[in-house]
Amino acid sequence: MNSPIKILIAEDDLNIRQGLVDALEMAGYEVREAPDGSETLRLYAQWRPDLLLLDVMMPKLSGFDVCRQIRNGNPTLPIIMLTAKGEEIDKVLGLELGADDYVTKPFSLRELLARIHAILRRSRPPETPEAPPDGRFAFGDLQIEPDRLAGRRPDGSSIDFSKREIELLRCFAAHPDTVLDRQTLLSAAWEVNYGGFSRTLDQHIAQLRKKLPEQLIETVYGIGYRYVSRHS
Repeated sequence: MNSPIKILIAEDDLNIRQGLVDALEMAGYEVREAPDGSETLRLYAQWRPDLLLLDVMMPKLSGFDVCRQIRNGNPTLPIIMLTAKGEEIDKVLGLELGADDYVTKPFSLRELLARIHAILRRSRPPETPEAPPDGRFAFGDLQIEPDRLAGRRPDGSSIDFSKREIELLRCFAAHPDTVLDRQTLLSAAWEVNYGGFSRTLDQHIAQLRKKLPEQLIETVYGIGYRYVSRHS
């Protein structure tokens, strides 16, 4: 199983910080939190997160100072700045210091999760495991056999799948425990961009779930779906 993606939250407001922790953990991320700039740098050095959510106004060291110090040693870490409403100068300065994106408070958790996923997708493209020569791959307890458009249960019996269902399963299996947005899944099975096919995708996922022996595909509301490999 792939290790969970690690996100460090730097935010001095306890209520905002706890809300972010809860939302990100529910989305499947591993999370650490820091209430000030000094603790942020300490946790960053110790834990080496995959992404940093960084508030601008913090005690001890500001988000700008933290961003500058981290960027001096790590030019590629995805950083999203959390800025006060209407403070355009904060956004501009944060981007000039090397932040990848910014979100203005108060913000929508759905929007924030979508931005996190988009940045991680660009910065850390998931590795696709090498498939057997005949294309077979595992999905939960099933052995998927694309050439037969079928999956074989542990007892030897078969489940029939459509070609698009096979492509969806292949995409999920290549990215276990990872939230996949609709565009990623549509591109895998339909080779189209996000648009009017969203409802079609949801219908295919619903049919796919009916065929699977366990609930292996979770809905992540506002983003897409996740294959939960821990059930296998």
